[in-house]
Amino acid sequence: MSNVHITKQFDVDLESLRSRVLRMGGLVEQQLLNAIQGLENGDMALIEKVIAADRTVNRLEIELDEACTVVIAKRQPAAGDLRMVMTVVKIITDLERVGDEAKKIAKMARAIHGSDLRMVPRIDLRPPAEMAVGMMRKALDAFARLDVGASADVVRQDQEVDAAFKAAMRQLITFMMEDPRTISSSLDLLFVARSIERIGDHAKNIAEYVVYLVKGRDVRHLGVEELEREAAQ
Repeated sequence: MSNVHITKQFDVDLESLRSRVLRMGGLVEQQLLNAIQGLENGDMALIEKVIAADRTVNRLEIELDEACTVVIAKRQPAAGDLRMVMTVVKIITDLERVGDEAKKIAKMARAIHGSDLRMVPRIDLRPPAEMAVGMMRKALDAFARLDVGASADVVRQDQEVDAAFKAAMRQLITFMMEDPRTISSSLDLLFVARSIERIGDHAKNIAEYVVYLVKGRDVRHLGVEELEREAAQ
């Protein structure tokens, strides 16, 4: 087999990995959107669909992990190609965990809408949820286009999601103190808010992996300003 053919086949393998990651990302994003919608409107069929979809996400993670192992064993990639494979391994782990958080939100939605809704605090978690979904979408787009500038934007947005979580937590604590009857549903909503905050963290992780893929530098523990300088170089 010629070296040219081997190189072309390797390129096909890497492109397949990249495409499969993006498909998995699209599934997880839809799972998250459905979970948020189920929380808002109490659509039990949609909520159960989110919970069931977690099995598919788990299967995709295992399949992609195995595919990466095969590529490493057969192709023995080096330099940028190896970074691509390692980035895929890291991204699918975070995507699987986002799927887990979507499942948690769906379970909390099921509990909330199965209880006395008069005791559910009026708190709007959709804005931070939409922000976290947007971060996920932008991080995956940055991976698709190898766009380190967009990655830096995602990392900065994570601070906004963290701030929104803290604000929601303060509101819910106030509800529980003022009316103990809201404690159960407030705790459920607090878990939802925590899941949204963690989704933002996973999107941030994916964005940082993109910088590693493109620049060859691990930026996971840099400050936002330093990461933006790295992205701009």
